[in-house]
Amino acid sequence: MSTEVEQSNTGSVPEVKERKGLKFLVVRFSSIGDIVLTTPVVRCIKQQLPDAEIHFLTKFSFSKVVASNPYIDKFFFLNNDWDLLVHQLKEENYDCLVDLHHNLRTIKLKRTLNIRSFSFNKLNVQKWLLTNLKINRMPDVHIVDRYLETVNSFGIKNDGKGLDYFVPKEEEVKQTDLPHSHALGYIGLVIGAAHATKKLPVHKLKELCAALDHPVILLGGPEDRSVADEITAVDPVKIYNACGKFSINESADLVRKAKLIITHDTGLMHIAAAFKKPVISIWGNTVPSFGMTPYFGNNPVVSQKFEVANLGCRPCSKIGYQQCPKKHFKCMELQDVQQIAALAQEWAKKLR
Repeated sequence: MSTEVEQSNTGSVPEVKERKGLKFLVVRFSSIGDIVLTTPVVRCIKQQLPDAEIHFLTKFSFSKVVASNPYIDKFFFLNNDWDLLVHQLKEENYDCLVDLHHNLRTIKLKRTLNIRSFSFNKLNVQKWLLTNLKINRMPDVHIVDRYLETVNSFGIKNDGKGLDYFVPKEEEVKQTDLPHSHALGYIGLVIGAAHATKKLPVHKLKELCAALDHPVILLGGPEDRSVADEITAVDPVKIYNACGKFSINESADLVRKAKLIITHDTGLMHIAAAFKKPVISIWGNTVPSFGMTPYFGNNPVVSQKFEVANLGCRPCSKIGYQQCPKKHFKCMELQDVQQIAALAQEWAKKLR
């Protein structure tokens, strides 16, 4: 299946010798994981076209995810004033817009700026076929490689280095911020996700934590705090609830310091991949075929996916729901958490 890049405002792409000083605007509005997945594009442009200037546009709520990226020269953040933002962007006189979101808002932006632009193919038809008719026409191509196709006309190649994530020094977690019981290492367990059908039920998370004979840190946002409190009660010494206590960058640093990460299909999964951490990913209503699995480039990092096979209802959505449409939630209820725990234990012992 083709993953052809859409190009607008056509015109010949300059030869390599004429590209000095090209000014790029890279756009990805949301969310955390998707933004992290764009980092190879930014790095490869900057390193392979060293005279290029790269600006990045995202939502203000995700500013901390990109603010420390050394490959980005300037940031713009969408908050409430669209007209002011567009005015500021027009003043920059960009040579090229790289649209890694490709929605109605970015279409409007491209028309307004009226510059050469490249948009990645979202493959919405293929995703519809897979979610609605269970016909898989998705290419066996990771979304990172589809993102990179948007700039291949400039001679940009995938450098194989994987994803990037940069934690500012001032947001690194101090050892004194964690319990003494976790000082010698811990397993990071990401319990959150944007939609309920991407998450293990609480009783399965409890069973998983009980089966782990190793210190565990629960990772998630403030919205996960009450569930995490319930899970922590399984063993308050072994399990530390970090949900809602740390910023996104501090949580990323906890991921970086973990021996390995057990996670749902969510943003911290991609941050774990950026830090080249071993990842056990648990898949519910979404499927790896969407092309958004942990991405390590050419780095030899162990990773294992767990999903319930032969369910005719998967995937039920490319994003997720607040409850299972079929009411049985077999994609998570049938997950073998004992097997997940056993694999995590095996990896943790090797990583001592």
